[in-house]
Amino acid sequence: MMTQEQCSHRNNVQSSEQAQVYKVGIYGWRKRCLYFFVLLMMILILVNLGLTIWILKVMNFTIDGMGNLRITAEGLKLEGDSEFLQPLYAKEIQSKPGRPLYLQSSRNVSVNIVNSNNQLLTQLVTGSSGFKAQGKMFEVKSTSGKLLFSADEQEVVVGAERLRVMGAQGAVFSKSVETPHVRAEPFKELRLESPTRSLLMEAPKGIQILAEAGDIQAICRNELRLESKDGEISLDARRIRLMRLPEGKASAGASASGTRQTVYEVCVCPNGRLFLSQAGTGSTCQISNNVCL
Repeated sequence: MMTQEQCSHRNNVQSSEQAQVYKVGIYGWRKRCLYFFVLLMMILILVNLGLTIWILKVMNFTIDGMGNLRITAEGLKLEGDSEFLQPLYAKEIQSKPGRPLYLQSSRNVSVNIVNSNNQLLTQLVTGSSGFKAQGKMFEVKSTSGKLLFSADEQEVVVGAERLRVMGAQGAVFSKSVETPHVRAEPFKELRLESPTRSLLMEAPKGIQILAEAGDIQAICRNELRLESKDGEISLDARRIRLMRLPEGKASAGASASGTRQTVYEVCVCPNGRLFLSQAGTGSTCQISNNVCL
């Protein structure tokens, strides 16, 4: 049997144990802060998710690429207009079949070819000042592969059937020109001129000057020389006119005719000079040979 004092002591112990029990959890302002941060995180997640979906929609992200950029087995396929802010490195650039390829820049478009040591070999620059190409050789070919134009340090070759010079002043050559045929446009004049130096035409098998429907003029300031070393010079025409030939005067002992002379004979001096002499019943060249002196 328990005494009354033992019972009262036991009740006090149980009441003291019940008073020392602690509650587990977050209460008060801590709980409200936690809920606020959880709600804020959920809002940020929803905003990020919405922005991500919007960016994917605007940029047109797909499993094949982004926007107008498509990733294919052959490389990158870009549709529409594109702008490159940095240098573009590519092995091959080609347009869509049947569509043109445009390269546009506010300053210039440069195409550079370098070797393994990054040394410039060939350069192509198009800008506001003009078109410039730098390289060892420049060639232009037709669709059939025929050479139309070629240029290097040694020579310039024009492979077209005809070379047309449309300038009003024609073509100016500081050195020699080698060509099998020089011809003007139909109904146009052909002029070969050297304003300050000599004009020399050479050919191992002959030179032919032909004007089928017009005249041929050879004008010089000092002397015009026709020379044939091994052959002859032929003047074949219905009329041969020798203008401004000097006229020989008869000596004082020769008789003078009172009538005006209209017929002359052409005489040749020993040095090859031509002059006119009044025609008579015989040759008068010996009488009027004072031109040869």
